[in-house]
Amino acid sequence: MELRALRYFVTVADELHFGRAAERLHIAQPAVSRQIAGLERELGERLFDRSPRRVRLTAAGHRVLAAARDALAAADRVRTAAAGPRGVMRIGTAAGVTARLERGIDALRAQSPAFEVKLVDLPQAARLTALRQGEIDLALARGVAAAPGVRVLSAWTEPLYAVVSARHPAAGREAVGVAELADGDLRVPDPSVAAVLREAGVPVRPDRPAGTVPDTIVEVGSDPRTWAVLPADQVAEIRSTRVRAVPLAPRTTITGSVVVPNDLPHTCAAATRAAFGD
Repeated sequence: MELRALRYFVTVADELHFGRAAERLHIAQPAVSRQIAGLERELGERLFDRSPRRVRLTAAGHRVLAAARDALAAADRVRTAAAGPRGVMRIGTAAGVTARLERGIDALRAQSPAFEVKLVDLPQAARLTALRQGEIDLALARGVAAAPGVRVLSAWTEPLYAVVSARHPAAGREAVGVAELADGDLRVPDPSVAAVLREAGVPVRPDRPAGTVPDTIVEVGSDPRTWAVLPADQVAEIRSTRVRAVPLAPRTTITGSVVVPNDLPHTCAAATRAAFGD
């Protein structure tokens, strides 16, 4: 019997709705139905009464629910014991989240001080893959609404800024439109930012692939024809005096999320989301 099937069963029992359970688990509804059907075959009992209008636990379902909760709690205790008295939390980081990481780690340590932190720097796609494969324990990400095999918890929102040379005509402006910068060479070091701009209807065609954020800042500061788009947290970490950050008009934002394993208990997921959120 797989723990995953028990977690799916408990989630459906909590929601009494296969669609809502699938949304909460961030997987397709047929996958939930298959897991429940497989669990029912294995147990030889029907766990839910299903009708087009409602889902209810059977008598056997009520009995299994209590045992399933106990089994999942025991599995969580085993994980904690395996980590030893001082476990390690492996966090996949995004660019420009230093202050958020520091606040989040402090908030988690206020609740459970006995853990060490290992930061893992990976591109966003690799970060989510590492989380699915159990190589990291949580990840911070921008511009991700959902991803297979993990739970994406929206936690903060950042406005986007145009970053221009201090010699650029827009450097002293309170806001600037993308159309006003269209003649320059655009750099977007974060692909998720480019995706958000396109979704907002902003025509974005980076003139060439950008490197890291620090390298992009150097390029922009060295050439008034070059400009970049960065989220607010990345802008806050700019130390160069050769560039200026100007809010985009109309205001455009990107959502930041805490991404956790599907099987992380709800209370732990909520605490993690609150720790790293605004």
